[in-house]
Amino acid sequence: MKRIFLLAALLFGFFNSFGQTAEIIIETPDYVMLGTDVTCQISGANLPDSLKMNERYLQVDKENGEITIDDYQVGPQFENNVVFTTPKGEIPLWMSILPPVFAIILALVFKEVTYSLFTGIYIGCAVIGVYAEGWIGIFTGFIRVLDTYILDSLKDSGHLSVILFSLLIGALVAVISKNGGMAGVVKRITKYATTRRSGQFATYFLGIAIFFDDYANTLVVGNTMKSVTDKLKISREKLAYIVDSTAAPIAAIAFITTWIGAELGYISDGLDVINVDPENPVIDQGVYSIFMNSLSYSFYPIFTLFFMFFLIWKKKDFGPMRQYEQAAIEGRSEEDDTPVDEEVEAELRALEPEEGIKKRSFNAVIPILVVVFGTILGLVVTGFDSSIAAINDLQLPGMHEKFNISTWGEAWANMQYLSEKPETFMQHIGTLIGKADSYQALLWSSIAGLFAALFLSLVQRTLSVGKSMSVVISGFKTMLPAVIILVLAWALAGITEDLHTADFIKGLFGDSFSPVWIPAITFILSAVIAFSTGSSWSTMALIYPIMLPAAWAVSQGADYAVAESMNIFYITVSSVLAGAVLGDHCSPISDTTILSSLATSCNHVNHVRTQLPYAATVGVVALVFGIIPAAMGVSSLITIPIGVVVLFLIVHFFGKRVKEN
Repeated sequence: MKRIFLLAALLFGFFNSFGQTAEIIIETPDYVMLGTDVTCQISGANLPDSLKMNERYLQVDKENGEITIDDYQVGPQFENNVVFTTPKGEIPLWMSILPPVFAIILALVFKEVTYSLFTGIYIGCAVIGVYAEGWIGIFTGFIRVLDTYILDSLKDSGHLSVILFSLLIGALVAVISKNGGMAGVVKRITKYATTRRSGQFATYFLGIAIFFDDYANTLVVGNTMKSVTDKLKISREKLAYIVDSTAAPIAAIAFITTWIGAELGYISDGLDVINVDPENPVIDQGVYSIFMNSLSYSFYPIFTLFFMFFLIWKKKDFGPMRQYEQAAIEGRSEEDDTPVDEEVEAELRALEPEEGIKKRSFNAVIPILVVVFGTILGLVVTGFDSSIAAINDLQLPGMHEKFNISTWGEAWANMQYLSEKPETFMQHIGTLIGKADSYQALLWSSIAGLFAALFLSLVQRTLSVGKSMSVVISGFKTMLPAVIILVLAWALAGITEDLHTADFIKGLFGDSFSPVWIPAITFILSAVIAFSTGSSWSTMALIYPIMLPAAWAVSQGADYAVAESMNIFYITVSSVLAGAVLGDHCSPISDTTILSSLATSCNHVNHVRTQLPYAATVGVVALVFGIIPAAMGVSSLITIPIGVVVLFLIVHFFGKRVKEN
């Protein structure tokens, strides 16, 4: 009998021990990046609060059934009662840099961004595929590019909003060009051009007036002003510089342009990487609010506009530009030998108004005002709606019930209870914009502006119904290349997020690297890539997905407070854009630089030679007196005036007047 009891006890102990080994199961993803934090699914009866792994303890999230292994390395060892499923692929973290690096290198070599972005995405998918599936992953990587990353980028409602907004703005520009509205604006401004200085100022302010699209700006202003500036003996080189250096800077910093959709999309992707948990975001700010906050750090575009104003006002130039200005006054300007580009000719024809119609400026001004004020109204409406919902979700200490407000006045009065805790009027406005749905506001305003343009065209019979629809579709077509780049850039952002590229870049900088240098590095890197590729849009598509998460990661790694980290983040956002515009201005292969030469009938080499010293001067001032001090915490209310004064002194002391008869 004793033997029977002993055998039963042994069997019970054996089966009990077997049950314990299978008590807790940890399931890992198919692939993991070594050296990163990996979240795994955990299941089993009576989950503990923590588990021991490699002589340290990991917290168990019982509610969500998850456990996070921080700084994952090969072969983690758990306690005996844990069954750990090893991932199919354990990828070295350095491989995470391959997709963006290959995309950048190919863009530099082939000067073609669509192919480069697609290849970068494929390389990332192939890396995942090979480690997770074996060598067959080289082939399945092509499929993963389409059915995972490109498709996922199109599933995002914010991305679709950006695409729709971009298409609608493209259609709006086409309609107000064809109905004579844009030509009417040009006609009103050019009548004030009577002297060399007023002629340059007319070109300058016309470039600012057509702020909503850099291509339309370049083509319209350059093509219409060259006959006026020729009569006033202004060189084609100076005209090309004014046209080129107002188009992109004003389109980059105006808050309603064909650029804004792309910029918001890139910023949103950066936030998605940072805000891993959407329910508890690290950066609790709207995309549009971040963009608006970054504008005060857009030093290069702002300084360029001031620098050009000083050159015209003081009637001074330096470098090669002064020689060409003197030659124009003396009547010995060089003839343009730039070959005619068929695509540019086609775009010019597309922007020409219909024959025989009256060119009325209000046909452009009214739709643009509808877009501008419609966006503001949309931001206010959606901002108040979100604020009301956020306040009603609050339950402050000592309150037995939650808020129950329904009006804008009540929302404004109770905003101090929100996490932003606004006190002043401007802080209330900032909170309101931060809570707003910018995508919804932009969609409302753009469709309203397009309907306004179509209504004016049909009522005045400048365009027929059939012609109006044809013009709208042609406007859609002009934005398709930009939309393709956007989709591929979003897909590249997705693959860099999955591969933890930001973590690798953070590791490259090291713990001792100061985050204050991140915006300066971003500015220079963006300028170099834009100069080499000739495209500011492709530069933004390549750099935004890398540098925004990296800027935040490095700032947090340096134990910066959230406010300090946000300051670095804002400046990095603006530095990508500013650096891209600088490189674009300096590059002889830039699309807008070539377009400016063709639209103004200026010799392209001469345009590059005369514009490069001016752009480089402003770029250095923006870096030294703007970006670096701002990253160190100096307010833009100080850096911008100082930079403007420095530019004025450069024009005053280094510029020389041409001899006028």
